[in-house]
Amino acid sequence: MIILLPRMRTRWTVALAALVFTAACSGRSADSTTMPQSTTRVAQEPFGRTPDGRSISIVTLRNQNGVEVRVMSYGAIIVSLKTPDRSGRSADVVLGHDDAAGYFPNPTFFGAIVGRYGNRIAKGRFSIDGHDYALPTNNGPNSLHGGTTGWDQALWEAEPFQGKDGPGVVLTHTSPDGDQGYPGTVKAKVTYTLTDDDRLRIEYSATTDKPTVINLTQHSYFNLSAGASPDILSHQLMINAAQYTPVDDTLIPTGEIASVDHTPFDFRTPTTIGARIGDKDVQLTRGKGYDHNFVLTRVNAGDLELAARVEEPTSGRTLEVLTTQPGLQFYSGNFLDGTIAGKSGVKIGLRSGFCLETQHFPDSPNHPSFPSTVLRPGETYASTTVFHFGVK
Repeated sequence: MIILLPRMRTRWTVALAALVFTAACSGRSADSTTMPQSTTRVAQEPFGRTPDGRSISIVTLRNQNGVEVRVMSYGAIIVSLKTPDRSGRSADVVLGHDDAAGYFPNPTFFGAIVGRYGNRIAKGRFSIDGHDYALPTNNGPNSLHGGTTGWDQALWEAEPFQGKDGPGVVLTHTSPDGDQGYPGTVKAKVTYTLTDDDRLRIEYSATTDKPTVINLTQHSYFNLSAGASPDILSHQLMINAAQYTPVDDTLIPTGEIASVDHTPFDFRTPTTIGARIGDKDVQLTRGKGYDHNFVLTRVNAGDLELAARVEEPTSGRTLEVLTTQPGLQFYSGNFLDGTIAGKSGVKIGLRSGFCLETQHFPDSPNHPSFPSTVLRPGETYASTTVFHFGVK
């Protein structure tokens, strides 16, 4: 069972919060600023339409320290995330686009909640209880992030709230039986909460009416320099994992759980992302860099524990990732190639952002030795991830 934070649900509360937010923001530019705030605030406003004409909204969350998160209802996407550097200057640290239209299409999954199954399923096939299921293959021979029309392309219902721990938004989506080949009608909920200690808390829950598989994650690309550096190779990364899951040449796990000892995958002590990314290692060759699942070292399975820490040396910004999940996909932006124009029209180049996707393991439905991703009627899928921002 997942316990969601208390929230005020009345339209009056949200409207009042929006008015307070608007008054506080009047006269401010959208550029990097120093923005200390005394109270938390939340606002919701229109943000364009989907290609088929449905209205999209965007919810802005801000805390008293100048951290600001904007989440739109399409794809439950984090459109921007501003956090201060060591000088107190707040700037956007996630890749993406300035408006909703930039996300049609979104082949790189910038900022989205991906599902019904985040990461890859080999050949788009799996079985549950002797029943075989076939999914669209959209990543070579495999199915990636839910298929050709995953939850990153869904229009979620968005409900802002002001809770005791800070402002937030609850996003809900119902995926019908047979959606992208998956069995069962799944009702999903994702809650973003921004706290005054600079934590973005992401809580996931889902139920189903038939046995199915589910693996949800958040797919933001971070660059803690806020674009001051064109790539993320100088970021220092620690991943709390002594093992990882090697992949074949289609990036599907082989089934082996391998030690990181004496490999480029040993991030147990802080190491720059670029230090070994060019090593002659078959796994790095297959991924064109890092695109691998790390088996997190856990004290208690299911507890919220530190999975990774990142530091950007010039700005001083830091990011800690905590999760209840058993795995973490570290992706170093290897397939970003400069063909997509991002915010302010700037081309999004090779390794200009990294992802730290908390998850169950890729292709788990086809590997009985991996932690199970099967969800059955009467059960509730529940997980929590926290992005904790700071400076050094």
